[in-house]
Amino acid sequence: MRLVALIVLLIPVFLAGVGIKWMRDVLFSVLHDPFPNYALQFASGFILFIAGLAFVGGFIFHRDRKNNKVAPRFQKKNGQATDEG
Repeated sequence: MRLVALIVLLIPVFLAGVGIKWMRDVLFSVLHDPFPNYALQFASGFILFIAGLAFVGGFIFHRDRKNNKVAPRFQKKNGQATDEG
């Protein structure tokens, strides 16, 4: 089960890496095939980077919240729904 979780986490990390590469390539004037201009390539790279970062950050936050390792203001209140099934 941990291997599946690792694979699920590697996909957004890979996409974030592709996003960083596309943004870097704009700075060095390298335009890739599916993009007609640099602005679209940079925007796509930025969106991929933010989406990958948000997914990994949300995963870590969810795990830490489940294990009670977050600050008191981020802990679940008594009336909130739980993810325990």
